[in-house]
Amino acid sequence: MTKLPPAPSKLAFVPFVSVENMMRIVNTIGAAKMIAEMADYIEADFVRWDKFDKTPRVAAHSHEGVIELMPTSDGETYGFKYVNGHPANMARGFQTVTAFGVLARVDNGYPILLSEMTVLTALRTAATSAVAAKHLAPKNAKTMAMIGNGAQCEFQALAMREIVGIETVRLYDIDATATEKAVRNLADTGLKVVACTSAEDAMTGAEIITTCTADKQYATILTDNMIGSGVHINAIGGDCPGKTELHRDILLRSSIFVEYPPQTRIEGEIQQLDADHPVTELWQVITGKTKGRTSGDQITLFDSVGFATEDFSALRYVHDQLEATGHFVELDMIADPDDPRDLFGMVQRAKV
Repeated sequence: MTKLPPAPSKLAFVPFVSVENMMRIVNTIGAAKMIAEMADYIEADFVRWDKFDKTPRVAAHSHEGVIELMPTSDGETYGFKYVNGHPANMARGFQTVTAFGVLARVDNGYPILLSEMTVLTALRTAATSAVAAKHLAPKNAKTMAMIGNGAQCEFQALAMREIVGIETVRLYDIDATATEKAVRNLADTGLKVVACTSAEDAMTGAEIITTCTADKQYATILTDNMIGSGVHINAIGGDCPGKTELHRDILLRSSIFVEYPPQTRIEGEIQQLDADHPVTELWQVITGKTKGRTSGDQITLFDSVGFATEDFSALRYVHDQLEATGHFVELDMIADPDDPRDLFGMVQRAKV
């Protein structure tokens, strides 16, 4: 009779959401609905901002790009995301951004979720942008300009439609094929989709302007003369040192809102400004501690670089969907011997 290795204990298994299962979750719930529900989690976690451990992400920069870890904890649950950003990847047949994440119990350190986060990051980035626009954009805004029509574009458009009420999205990318792709993908979303031939053209009638470009350089995607009074800007492409999208003069005319100043001053558009330039943290607006938009002529700017609490919220949301959707597998990840002191013995008993 063949000897079988001992079966793993129940404590050894961790739910894992693969890319395949993440796509199943998205399609089961619906992308727009999932973004809106995730936005509620993100907003709820901004409300309890004081409960979180906060630190700028840990970044390893290279000539080709950056690899980062983004950790946080609310005292009961710990989470982190691994994410890269390599602008040249697309030309080499790779994704510009890939990611995975983990949630764990603080009381015993055991992970409770391992998940892909390439798709999930796109969803949570769009959800965060819409949360900011909900609090900062002009009332009853109906038109958004989307500058940069890459992997994030459609998620942003859906988020703004679902949460803010945008009806028209005006698209521009220096690569016309990216715009064509976005037009196709947004064809049945209920949005009026307009392909534009320049960034200036895309601005026509837009109350919300979203920039999402990938080049790791000090770029000027928007110049000062392109921005009229009363608009809201979501600048989400600049997310590391040496990478910006907006001309400095736009920043000087804007009321600037950020996630976490110690990180944004290093990575965001405001790296172009003095270290003491005044900014407002988004959580303060969401909780009513500080006002956001105060006049019709005000230019509001959400200088978003992505912060760990947003990934924590997204992972928390996915964890809460596992039982209802069933779209996950269990991985034997934790060595859990009957006797915690006898790890070697467990290994030996696995001989066949």
